[in-house]
Amino acid sequence: MKSQVFFTPVKDADDIEAVNASLDGLLEKSRVAQVAAAGNKVAVKLHFGEEGTDSFVRPDHLRVICEKIAQREAKPFLSDANTLYRGKRLNSQDHLQVAIEHGFTREAAGADIFIPDDTRDEDVAEVSIDQKFIKTASICRCYLDADAFIAVTHFKGHALTSFGGSLKNVGMGCATRRGKLAQHCDATPTFYEDKCIGCGECEKVCPVGAIQMENDKSVLTRDKCIGCASCVAACPNTALFIDFKAGDDVQKKMVEYAYAILKEKEGKAAFLNFALRINKECDCWRYGNQRIAPDVGIFASTDPVAIDKASLDLVNKACGKEIFKEFHPDQNPLLQIEYANRIGLGNLDYELVRL
Repeated sequence: MKSQVFFTPVKDADDIEAVNASLDGLLEKSRVAQVAAAGNKVAVKLHFGEEGTDSFVRPDHLRVICEKIAQREAKPFLSDANTLYRGKRLNSQDHLQVAIEHGFTREAAGADIFIPDDTRDEDVAEVSIDQKFIKTASICRCYLDADAFIAVTHFKGHALTSFGGSLKNVGMGCATRRGKLAQHCDATPTFYEDKCIGCGECEKVCPVGAIQMENDKSVLTRDKCIGCASCVAACPNTALFIDFKAGDDVQKKMVEYAYAILKEKEGKAAFLNFALRINKECDCWRYGNQRIAPDVGIFASTDPVAIDKASLDLVNKACGKEIFKEFHPDQNPLLQIEYANRIGLGNLDYELVRL
């Protein structure tokens, strides 16, 4: 049986009022907010954006979503987990400050923010899933404890997973830093000495001291590297680059982590993909994150596999080619979707309901 994916087109992501009108209609028709019942605590999982970027779903749109949840007498809260790489989203206090600076106040977005602190045992849950790569997943407890779960995702490219959609937002985004490490640990970067300009940015951001400057060049100690890719994002001259042979396993581990979050949320989880301002790289990327596709629209579904497949299909159609494959040729964009289908997270076949 095909899963329904609701879709509303958007031509101009900067026309906030028009986008919100379309979003409101999408939420009404798709009824995805019905995963929340009266009295429920609803985790709205999103990415608040890295410091210095505008790559995130805007607070104005979150307000529309939170109002729909509140109309059902449920209580939404906005949340994201801390990052593995060094930056302003590495700890809960600074992460919250970045979210506020990006406009995610209660007045603007319609809900309070909770950033779990995975240095506290009470904020961490160990979930046994016994999958191929991950036997026990380390995830932030607030997503498990929530009565309902809605993932709000900026659909974009990604160096290790080809694209980032709902599956990545859930699998990578709800993991503790230890869980993120378990997913990334095979992704040690390759260093191109001839491209190094000796700026030292990679040394500054490495959270484990795996990079030192010697004779005005960066030196990577590979056995210290944890694969967080902080250095890759920080390098202004692409002197450090990920060994993309690790990408297949990263995608599968990510999907298994999504399974850890969603396996107990049947009938209580929904997904929204914003295929707007579509960038080449992850929203954590701060250097040269170019737009690679036109604005396409917003998708809604209760099936994370179907919504990511539909989003991928329509973005490729809008570009007239496999755009993520073009920019990330070493990654298979279908791998995460097909693996998620294989372990029971959703359907590859979908019915697109255009609004």
